[in-house]
Amino acid sequence: MDMKPVNAGKLRAIGFDAAARVLRVEFDDRKVVEYAGVPQETWRHLSTSGSMWSYFRDNIEDEYAARRVK
Repeated sequence: MDMKPVNAGKLRAIGFDAAARVLRVEFDDRKVVEYAGVPQETWRHLSTSGSMWSYFRDNIEDEYAARRVK
């Protein structure tokens, strides 16, 4: 999965697998978490948001099943 470097709040990189509907997020502490069942539209909103950290907290963090991968 290609990761897009970002500098938004605690987010340092984000990536999305459209076929699997999996969002991968890397945090500033190097923790990597995958969120399952994320729609393409949610990815589009996150990746283009001017307030990426707020969008993540409000619309993703507690809304999708999370699995720590690193």
